[in-house]
Amino acid sequence: QVQLLESGGGLVQAGGSLRLSCAASGRTFGSYAMGWFRQAPGKERECVAAISKSGGNRFYTDSVKSRFTIARDNAKNTVYLQMNSLKPEDSAVYYCAAGFGLADYSASLYYTDTHRYDYWGQGTQVTVSS
Repeated sequence: QVQLLESGGGLVQAGGSLRLSCAASGRTFGSYAMGWFRQAPGKERECVAAISKSGGNRFYTDSVKSRFTIARDNAKNTVYLQMNSLKPEDSAVYYCAAGFGLADYSASLYYTDTHRYDYWGQGTQVTVSS
C-alpha cells in the first residue's frame, strides 16, 4: 500500500506560480515512478508530468513544457510540481500517482497512461484567475 497526500494548491492570478507537493508513505519511495495528473470539469484526466523511479527521466505534456518542472526527492519521499507562468486553462484538480510497473526506460506513452498507475492521492485544487 502507498498513501499519497498532495498539498500546495490554491488560487493564483494568471502569470503566477505555485508549487505542488506530494508526500508518499507506505513503501520504498524509490521503487516506483510518479506522475502528476489534472482533471478539469467535464474533461478527462490527463498526465501533466511524470518522473521515473530514479528521477533520471521526465515527461511533460506539450501544453506545460517550459512552464512546469517535476522533481522528486527520494530522501524526503516527496515529488514536486513547480508551475510557473500559470494560465487560466491550467485550472483543475491536480493528482499525484504512483506507478510500480514503470521502468526507467519505459516510453513516454506508458508514463502518461492513467492505467499504469497503482495509487492516487485525493487531489488538490488549482485555480488560475484571468
